[in-house]
Amino acid sequence: MGKLSMKLCNFPLSKFREIFIINKMNIKPCNRLRNKALRVFFLMGAGLALFGQNIPKSLSMEKLIMQSYRPLVVAHRGFRSIAPENTLLAAQKGFDAGADMWELDVAASSDGVLVVLHDNTLSRTTDAKTRFPSRSPWTVYDFTLAELKSLDAGSWYAQTDPFMQIAVGRVKTSELASFKDIKIPTLREALELTKRLGWRVNIEIKDATGFACDAWIVERTAELIKELDMVPSVLISSFNHDYLKRMKKAIPEIAVAALIDKPLSDPIQILRDIGAVALNPNEKYLDGATVKALRSAGFGVLPWTVNDASRMKTLLNWGATGLITDFPDKALELVNKSF
Repeated sequence: MGKLSMKLCNFPLSKFREIFIINKMNIKPCNRLRNKALRVFFLMGAGLALFGQNIPKSLSMEKLIMQSYRPLVVAHRGFRSIAPENTLLAAQKGFDAGADMWELDVAASSDGVLVVLHDNTLSRTTDAKTRFPSRSPWTVYDFTLAELKSLDAGSWYAQTDPFMQIAVGRVKTSELASFKDIKIPTLREALELTKRLGWRVNIEIKDATGFACDAWIVERTAELIKELDMVPSVLISSFNHDYLKRMKKAIPEIAVAALIDKPLSDPIQILRDIGAVALNPNEKYLDGATVKALRSAGFGVLPWTVNDASRMKTLLNWGATGLITDFPDKALELVNKSF
């Protein structure tokens, strides 16, 4: 957050008129600061001003995605480049870095509890192979919550250094010790943390086609969001676009975004059919013409997973409304310099 924004954030709205009347009379302020301040003032008047994470709680997710002050930075599975992904620690680090929200993945245990995990199998990010050697292929949907909670979901990070952040010295040896025995969080735990922080979250519902929870994973996710009174704080996404339609049926006012890998022939019509507010495309296949068309049609664009600074800049120049990234600090630095 810039110094100007921090100062402006502490002013009551009633004071802004006085500031700008005086500013107008003085005539010779720094034009750049004055223009930026004016933009903030008018956006605040519309209820759309952003000062990092200090976003009005009443602002809907749709308006947040489509606001024009600056693009959003979404911490992909938390700040997963410096902490084990999809854990409460990774989420906290994303928040501490200043990300506007975090993204997580929801699956389910065999006894019907929603849990936060990206892969269908437990082998990459836990010690399931060692703990349960006879349970290959270690599919998350085949394990009870108690079994999932018994796993170490943190030590793998030190063993693999997935983003080479240990090698470059960013993640210290002393911190790695704290990753041992980190647990897979339930969706409830993840949402409760998000709510305590006054933060926002993009929940990706994993495609559970072929598993028992396919029949209820969407609806139970919706029930939990409503129970915790977090509808304005949540963006739902999925590669299974039928799930998004089911979510809109369960909570008509909730914001949903269609995840895609390869380009679609008519993304705008698909988004309209779903009732989505945004497209979350694979950044590798995204082009400027598609971004422009989506924005012109009134949709947001949140590409994933953008880790290269030059690519971030290109996407933002095209008009992307946000970046889903494993390096939210890098994205924030660019966004705060450019907007």
